[in-house]
Amino acid sequence: MALEQFAPVGALLAIAVAVTALIGVLSRLMGPYRPTSRKTAPYESGMTPIGPANRRYSVRFYLIAVLFILFDIEVIFFLPWAVVFRDLAWYGLAAMGVFVVILTIGLIYEWKVGALEWE
Repeated sequence: MALEQFAPVGALLAIAVAVTALIGVLSRLMGPYRPTSRKTAPYESGMTPIGPANRRYSVRFYLIAVLFILFDIEVIFFLPWAVVFRDLAWYGLAAMGVFVVILTIGLIYEWKVGALEWE
């Protein structure tokens, strides 16, 4: 692959970084900036915070988040497969079928052990 194929992506990335930096600098220079003890307090809502800012979450929350990411990534694999589906023919269909069956078995297992229950 030639490196010049990625030149538009690099140019877009450079422009995005430059515009972001410019907006940040301009807002800092031109915008109002009057920090007070109340504004810099946690939550900045004007209310005094009740309890600690860091609360413990149940392990189930993280398990469901990981499952969401897992199945979200599964959906990402469908797009490239769909693009080259005709070139892959029956082998591609069988490979994706095995992929979906394995993930479905995992989902059924998680469902049966109660990992998807939220209390």
